[in-house]
Amino acid sequence: MLERKGVEVRRIDLVAAVHRLVVRAAGFPGITVPAVRLEGVRLQGTGRIARALDALVPEPRLVPADAAARAEVERAEGWADEVYQAAARRLAWATIKRDRSSVGSFLEGARLGIPTGLAARTAAPVIFLSARLNRANDAAVRRDLAALPGWLDRIDGWLAEGVLGGREPNVADYQVATSTRLLMAMDDVRPSIEDRPAGRHALRLVPTFPGRVPPVLPQSWLR
Repeated sequence: MLERKGVEVRRIDLVAAVHRLVVRAAGFPGITVPAVRLEGVRLQGTGRIARALDALVPEPRLVPADAAARAEVERAEGWADEVYQAAARRLAWATIKRDRSSVGSFLEGARLGIPTGLAARTAAPVIFLSARLNRANDAAVRRDLAALPGWLDRIDGWLAEGVLGGREPNVADYQVATSTRLLMAMDDVRPSIEDRPAGRHALRLVPTFPGRVPPVLPQSWLR
């Protein structure tokens, strides 16, 4: 969204789980990322950042000015933030935990302040803690996998209706596409996503994305 608005920033990547302490130490009120210091104001979360960007750089808009269109976009944004994003994170940590060697692929191009090779070699505690904090247990992962086809149908429907996928991406586009792209980093589920409208939408908005986890989940869960 910052790139789309032409706003230059200095990006700092944080170690997962540890980021909760770092953002608080940096003066942010919450523990979540993305976190941005914009024009002296500390903002957290895609939604708040999008609205601040619209105030700073009015065009192209991330939140529609039309009330009816805005309501539809905000409905999709809220679902993606509260449901879809959490599931993508659970599945990511659950699969990385099963193949810890894959964590290095997610660190390509990272700006951590330490060598990425060192970060990958010492990642076991971070992976374990992140999986626990995101409740990436077997039961939750199986529920997410069962729900995934319906979620993709929902996204495809929003794309068909024009809520998502317009000429100018909106805040819901970015909220949805980034989570879809994270799911596509997992070989277990990528084949069921990439040829759908939801998959093409994610690739259009996020053409490059680090990370890949080979197949690690039981086939019985994927059926």
